[in-house]
Parts: sequence; structure tokens; C-alpha cells
Amino acid sequence: MKKDPFRLTPYQVQWLLVVGFVTVGYALYLRYLAIELSTVTLACDAGLQSDLCRARSIATYLFRNSVFGSLALIVAVLHVIRPSIVLLTVGLAAAGAGIVLYNVALSGIAVGILILGFARPAPATV
Repeated sequence: MKKDPFRLTPYQVQWLLVVGFVTVGYALYLRYLAIELSTVTLACDAGLQSDLCRARSIATYLFRNSVFGSLALIVAVLHVIRPSIVLLTVGLAAAGAGIVLYNVALSGIAVGILILGFARPAPATV
């Protein structure tokens, strides 16, 4: 019995586009308007308690510990083992955030592995 490769429906592609653009857009916002902008950095380091400073500190903690890249790599390997739209969505979001927020090496490898997931057969449905 021949299994078909993992394919996305048009609605799934649209969902992945929305998730990808929102994730990368928010990561760009955090990087250039919260992490690298000196006025915001000085204000947050001086003790300003705002949502932007909280998001900045969380994002800084996550990219210093390579959480985005590690999560993207783990999810990408799981996606190659058993392809699904859920794993592809989580992997795409983590890799997009990781590439923008300084976890380029691990996230880049994860993107390559996510692409390999399309060569695998789709899981059998009962």
C-alpha cells in the first residue's frame, strides 16, 4: 500500500501564513522597538514596570537561553517523525521568532528539518 506524502490544504497554508507573519512581526517589534531601542532599554533597566518591559525581559531571557531555537529544533524532529499541521505550526512560530531574536543557528537548522517533513508520508487515518 502506497502512502501519499504530507500535503497541506489551502486553508492550512493560509493559517501558516497568518501564524508566520504574526510571529515574525511581533518578534521584529520586540527586537527593534524594545530590545535594541536605547530609550526603552534605559527606561526598563531603570525599573519601569510596563507590559513592554515585561515582554522585553521575557524575550531576552528566552533568547539568551536559546529556548526559541531549541524548541524549534525539537518540534521539527517530531514533525519529521510524524508530520502534522499542529507540529508544523508550532515549529514555524518558534523558528520565526528564533531567527529574528538571535537564535539563528538552531532555528535555521529547524526550518530545514521542517521542510524535510513534507517528504514523509502522511500519518494513516482510521
